[in-house]
Amino acid sequence: MKMKRDIPLLIRGAVFAAAFSLLLTGCSSSHPGDSPSSSAPAATPPRVEATPTPTSTPAPTPVATSGVVAMTLEEKLGQMIIAGIDEYSMNVLARELIETYHVGGVILYKPNVKDTSQLVGLVNELKQTNAANRLPLWLGVDEEGGRVTRLPDEITKTPTSKDIGKTGRPVLAYNIGQLIGKELNAYGLNMDFAPDLDVNSNPNNPVIGDRSFGSTASIVSSFGVQMMNGLQKQQVVPVVKHFPGHGDTSVDSHVGLPIVQNDLARLRKLELVPFAEAFKHQADAVMVAHILLPKVDAQNPASMSKKIMTDLLRKEMGFEGLIMTDDMTMGAIIKNYDLGEAAVKSVLAGANIVMVGHDYEKVVTVIDALRKAVQSGRIPMETINQSVRQVTKVKQKYQLHDRPIKVPDTKKLNAEVQSVLGTKANK
Repeated sequence: MKMKRDIPLLIRGAVFAAAFSLLLTGCSSSHPGDSPSSSAPAATPPRVEATPTPTSTPAPTPVATSGVVAMTLEEKLGQMIIAGIDEYSMNVLARELIETYHVGGVILYKPNVKDTSQLVGLVNELKQTNAANRLPLWLGVDEEGGRVTRLPDEITKTPTSKDIGKTGRPVLAYNIGQLIGKELNAYGLNMDFAPDLDVNSNPNNPVIGDRSFGSTASIVSSFGVQMMNGLQKQQVVPVVKHFPGHGDTSVDSHVGLPIVQNDLARLRKLELVPFAEAFKHQADAVMVAHILLPKVDAQNPASMSKKIMTDLLRKEMGFEGLIMTDDMTMGAIIKNYDLGEAAVKSVLAGANIVMVGHDYEKVVTVIDALRKAVQSGRIPMETINQSVRQVTKVKQKYQLHDRPIKVPDTKKLNAEVQSVLGTKANK
């Protein structure tokens, strides 16, 4: 059904290799917010055992100048969008997002997943529909384990991050990361909006809780990095989140805009530590939260802030991977800002990818706003080109493709879950 896809892939690979000398410089959500609060006392971390150094992911393939230059503006803008779709199967609007607007990725939520057969069918439809586009699709989910899961109900669920952290064994996080990576691969998915690197410092936080590995930076760092590396081992792109830290909030950003009264000194001591560690271990993508930190940027939430995405994340912390926003249809944004303007400000502030997780019309609104901003000169074309180079670079590194997948053996997948959770090395 999709064999013709392999030929363009080979051609693209040859073009990328031939254009090595033309390389341009450049590098790189679940549903439910946040508000000010003091952090909880640091808990005594459990005994942490050493873990073997995981095999590194393949080195990035150089990105050819010609590949970006050849794209139309519509194609470039599409690569900067990860969109949500409705229903269990392809419909006219989902097809239009891929064929007309060339969206670079799709995020699937639980309402998109009925069972194994249906999910495989949907994924293959998405891949087939994207076959005529220049780059394969991101196909992503929030698969954190515990209560945040998108896989079919036939699949045995993995523990919460909190329960994993309590074991004191980062090797378990690595093994579960690999396990989740295998499961996502089996369903044709290539991006996981995980792990959660938030330090759960506020016991009144309504949205993080057991999604965090713990209440100290050391626990979150050691376990989060291992889970990230496990996912990478299986060629699934981990998107660490929610920068610069969603753990000290009392408002759910899916509902409203959290306000956190922490300054940079505090962030450097606690919230930023796990992210810095992940960056040292070759994190390829980070999701930026919709939280307002008045002592850092009084005007813009992190997902629209140049001070946070460019000055802090890029320049101070040296992150060279993909920067993406959390879902722009969350209450923190749509209740407080014009959606199109918010997307434009996000890109100007440093975001490479804008996520629009719900509603076809909202996806189109964002793309139209970005197009107008480029055409008017407000967003420089080089800003767009740099983001597309970043996207292409990571898609190449993880060897994304649009080939169809077969229905996986769920009994085999569940046996692997039991094996990982039951092995003595993890107890």
